[in-house]
Amino acid sequence: MAEIGLSMDGRVPLKEIAAQAQAAEAGGATTLWIACHLFLRDPVTTAALALAATKKIKVALMALSPYSTHPVYIAMAAASLDEMYPGRVILCLGAGAPADLKAAGIGSPRPLVAIGEAVKICRLLFAGEMADFHGQMFNVEGRRLANGGRTVPIVLAASRPNMLKLAGRQADGVLISAATSPPFVKACLDLAGGGRTSCIVYTRLGPPDALRRPLGFVLRGAHHAENIRLGGATLDQQALATAYAGENWSEVDRLVGDDVVRRHAACGTPAEVRAKLDEYRAIGLDEVVLGGLDDAATIASVLKAING
Repeated sequence: MAEIGLSMDGRVPLKEIAAQAQAAEAGGATTLWIACHLFLRDPVTTAALALAATKKIKVALMALSPYSTHPVYIAMAAASLDEMYPGRVILCLGAGAPADLKAAGIGSPRPLVAIGEAVKICRLLFAGEMADFHGQMFNVEGRRLANGGRTVPIVLAASRPNMLKLAGRQADGVLISAATSPPFVKACLDLAGGGRTSCIVYTRLGPPDALRRPLGFVLRGAHHAENIRLGGATLDQQALATAYAGENWSEVDRLVGDDVVRRHAACGTPAEVRAKLDEYRAIGLDEVVLGGLDDAATIASVLKAING
């Protein structure tokens, strides 16, 4: 049976994080995946609050980008959390959402090179070794991490073939994006070929309305075209991207119709939610990460329904 994790996307006020983390831990979740979305809440601060409020649940910094944060600082952040909460920290690296990087004026050239070099730099620093790394995009010369000597697993957020293969070669695992359909997740795992596998699944008890905008936020990205194709839904991604950028929420809700939600999320009655999550489990995932749960009461009720 795959483990259950919980994703936090940075939209809720920080004062609510402790209660959410405690509800996740009490409900049997093993990992909190804390998102790093530009212009939302800082994941390192969120992770520190969640760790302080709980006793054993792990926290994954998801997916820190070497384009917006230098790999040295990424390693510093993860190692500092692990220093205080040893064995409870996971580092997830990823290129970052293209639209968000563009909005911040940040370029993202050669993602395979950038992520591959970031993995190597973080591993050197976590090990406490003197880092002399001279890459195509990053250089670290003659320095070691003050709190090195740590075992922090490194996972890659990946959805494209070459990045999935890189995860299989260099990382300890792979995280498949939210809003991905089961057929696409299977295709991704076949390419990754090894390591621990996790996937975020937007989940909700009741009607699909609350999931339309979170799904739209993800599926507006052009890199999700193959995901949508394999899932079998019909979705105008360009229109969705335009509607989201203009905060035209009625149009976003219209475009992300019931069929899109059904194919790319788990919602409905407890039995329907369990059945959809079982569809993801059957692919062979080590962990199904629940997304779209935005308050402690909802987290508690969904975990109770799944476990029941």
